[in-house]
Amino acid sequence: MRWTMGKVTVTKVVELEMAGGSRFLLPQATPEAVREIDWLVPHFADESGKLRMSIHALIIETPDRRILVDTCLGNDKQGRRIPHWNARQGTFLEDLAAAGYPVESIDTVLCTHLHVDHVGWNTRLQDGRWVPTFPKARYVFGAREFAFWSNPESGEEPQRAVFADSVQPIVEAGLAELVEADHQLCPEVRLVPSFGHTPGHVSVLISSEGEEALITGDIAHHPCQLARPQWSSTADSDPEQAVATRHAVFGGLAGKPVLVIGTHFAGPSAGRVTRDGEGYRLLVCW
Repeated sequence: MRWTMGKVTVTKVVELEMAGGSRFLLPQATPEAVREIDWLVPHFADESGKLRMSIHALIIETPDRRILVDTCLGNDKQGRRIPHWNARQGTFLEDLAAAGYPVESIDTVLCTHLHVDHVGWNTRLQDGRWVPTFPKARYVFGAREFAFWSNPESGEEPQRAVFADSVQPIVEAGLAELVEADHQLCPEVRLVPSFGHTPGHVSVLISSEGEEALITGDIAHHPCQLARPQWSSTADSDPEQAVATRHAVFGGLAGKPVLVIGTHFAGPSAGRVTRDGEGYRLLVCW
């Protein structure tokens, strides 16, 4: 799937899609509660109220840059909380190349935050060592985010394992670039502070020739959180801040011609935001 804004394209490459099984992440999204949000069907939920979700990467191609946003789960990783995320043997790199983006063509890797499903393909296993998957790229991490997770006292053991195999090798290879949460990557792409899910979480704003798009990161894992901004994820480090961020971001975008591309939104993944009662609705754009 690919979208165009002026001279910029954004391409989605899926690693994993799933239906149901998301209650551990969004406990308030019961089938009964989801069925009350009728616009979620068919793209984002089925008629029984099971949510559809996706783990995918987004490649931003500008006239001068190829930026890979969030690197999914990765292969061969161990110590993950969710069993089928362990020791994966998926075809993500082949799918990335088939979309026109072999690893050597990526010049920037951007992680909106440093959770397990956003950093996995930062590295790959080679001769028993974790090495950078994209050797020609600079890896951009938020300085605030990095400072939090690099503290040995931050997070539980599974997250420390994620940092050790998917972030620390990038630092040791000299490829990490720590930036502020409002950093401008290039004329068309800048970061937007969107704290709450993690202490240094950022979203990504794309602007070209009068057209704009926002890559959400995990300010919302699913479009149901537009309809119900008060539904926070169990993975949110600061649920109250996460709710405030959703209202600030989606409220600011409501009624504007800005394409919103969800980092975990399944199917079409993108749309424009409109107000809907006390919440918001995503008007799907293919």
